[in-house]
Amino acid sequence: MARDLLLEVGAEEIPASFIGPALEDLQRVLTERMAEARLKHGEVRVFGTPRRLAVWVKGVADAGEDVVKEVLGPSAKAAFDAQGKPTKAAEKFAEGLKLSVDQLGRATTAKGEYLSARVEEKGRPAADILQDALHTAVRGINFRKSMRWGDVDVAFARPVQWVVALLGGDVLPVVFGDVKSGRTTYGHRFLAPGAIELKAPADYEAALEKAHVVADVAKRRALLVERLGAAAKKSGGQLLEDASLVDQVTNLVELPSPVVGSFEPRHLDLPPEVLVQEMKSHQRYFSLVDAGGKLLPKFIAVSNTPVRDEQLSLRGYQRVLASRLADGRFFFDEDRKTPLADRVEKLGRVVWQGQLGTYLEKVERFRALAVWLAGQTGRAGEGATIERAATLAKADLVTGMVGEFPELQGVMGREYARASGEPDAVALAIYEHYLPRGAEDALPTQDGGAFIGIADRLDSLCGIFAIGKAPSGAADPFALRRACIAIIRLVLGRGYRFSLSAAVDEALRLLAPKIANAKRKAGEPAPREQVLEFFRGRLKALWGEQHRTDVVEAVLAAGFDDLVAAQKRLEALSLLVGRADFQPLAAAFKRVVNIVEKQGKDVKGGETNPQKLVDEPERHLHTAFTQARNTVAGLVKTDDFTGALREITGLKPAVDTFFDKVMVMAEDKDLRENRIRLLTEIGALFNQVADFSKIQAEVAAAA
Repeated sequence: MARDLLLEVGAEEIPASFIGPALEDLQRVLTERMAEARLKHGEVRVFGTPRRLAVWVKGVADAGEDVVKEVLGPSAKAAFDAQGKPTKAAEKFAEGLKLSVDQLGRATTAKGEYLSARVEEKGRPAADILQDALHTAVRGINFRKSMRWGDVDVAFARPVQWVVALLGGDVLPVVFGDVKSGRTTYGHRFLAPGAIELKAPADYEAALEKAHVVADVAKRRALLVERLGAAAKKSGGQLLEDASLVDQVTNLVELPSPVVGSFEPRHLDLPPEVLVQEMKSHQRYFSLVDAGGKLLPKFIAVSNTPVRDEQLSLRGYQRVLASRLADGRFFFDEDRKTPLADRVEKLGRVVWQGQLGTYLEKVERFRALAVWLAGQTGRAGEGATIERAATLAKADLVTGMVGEFPELQGVMGREYARASGEPDAVALAIYEHYLPRGAEDALPTQDGGAFIGIADRLDSLCGIFAIGKAPSGAADPFALRRACIAIIRLVLGRGYRFSLSAAVDEALRLLAPKIANAKRKAGEPAPREQVLEFFRGRLKALWGEQHRTDVVEAVLAAGFDDLVAAQKRLEALSLLVGRADFQPLAAAFKRVVNIVEKQGKDVKGGETNPQKLVDEPERHLHTAFTQARNTVAGLVKTDDFTGALREITGLKPAVDTFFDKVMVMAEDKDLRENRIRLLTEIGALFNQVADFSKIQAEVAAAA
């Protein structure tokens, strides 16, 4: 009879950012252990609040499934002597399985014939499996920071107070540190602090809700959003959307209770980003705006309990915020006393990276690179704005406001540039060179910020790779993956046409004095190749979200030096592979590529000699190819890759006839090599769009 399983670990307040990853670990480890033991189960749900992490598994089988395995023993040659009598090897194998030699079978493998036996392995009882699995699951939670308490020999995010472990109505013995499992949980710390005895896992969620705890994270988040919306509407404003703050506050409370407060309207002359950051970063308050999106002198604070005396509570919230806003005003007023340009020199005393120098040196590099990029894309006229904005781009890092709120870098640079009398285009470029900050963030609206942003990130990528600190699978301390994706988004979103490899070369040239003596591991690729391969990996991941993996591979294999052109090729090829007739097209083209790969290396270069084309099908193919090549060249120049593919696919009938009627591998060396040259030229024509050998024709047919 199937029973439900519940595991809950109760602790002191767990940091909000720890809860989501911890629940993922808990579910993953537990289900993996159950799968390994062949223990079937139904739906799995997780619950998490600041005081608890829990997992509920429905319909757990009574025992793991039985399984019959084939066990291989010694080879048949080693198992029997010349007279056919079993050897000690055969007898020991049978004895170990509690069988006689006569009960053994034989199995034929790639290495020969072996003795074999079919052995039934009984599934273990669920209680035995789960006792081990729960111990492993609790210890398998990886917290960013853990702590020890008392004299226990285990670590957790915060001291563990209780453990619930139930299989149906039975308690499973689990020990963590000095805490033994039971059936007792606890409700809200203030509203229902007493013990709650659970009879079965199915009682869990309802019992906690009765005790003023919304344990389901998604339900609690939805309740928070609902109550925030109601509070905002009641206040006459609208909530300033902030999904990350909603997620954070969701895991700070067990029962969200919003209250609306206010601050002095005089503070509205501060940049709105400063006000929002003051409320969000320190206090976890939500900002309110009017119908036009303008910030209101109001906020919403979220309490963990319903407020009995709202005015008393608000006085506390407002008093703390008033102090924070006074600090912000002080920083803002003090920072503006010094022109932004006068702060640039101080960047020479701020180290960006030990081997790569100070921020001032970094600024000098990416300023030159940004101007170079503008020239490469035909926007040299933006040079003066780019030079000035790049010079000032990092100056706000040495201001009091950014020292207090690093999240405001760029924002304060824009504000202080304006206060210093800099042109609006310069101020905007300072702000926009940080865009996009994340996957959902907007792109710069003007070229200045875009070029500086590309140059800044490319300098970081090339510099860090050059000194041997490339990101690993688990660590990316310099956020190079995010920087690379931002460059790709900027180039594609703004439509910039330049050589990526040339840009990498220019960045490395500017870095040369810093990386000249950098040590690299033996056999490690040069920084240039590493950076370009890193871009390739990010492109593959990004494009793979919307396009078939093999199609992405085919396009990347044909080159991605011009990112815009590569994306256009990808879009055109994706349309082609979606056609019902693509399978025969792909098969024909792959045959061309395969012959060239196998035989082309033995043939000297050069173009096909029309005089040596003796058969009509090969002459016809050469004529069709020559016409298509000229047309495709023009279409590629105008980025009409759909048209180019149309011309290329038009060669299929001639290619098919060629393979049907002509012997490519003719005995005559001149004929053979000339035919291979023809196929090589056709393959090169295909390769202007994609490497068709990478495309799985069978997948295309199924799609």
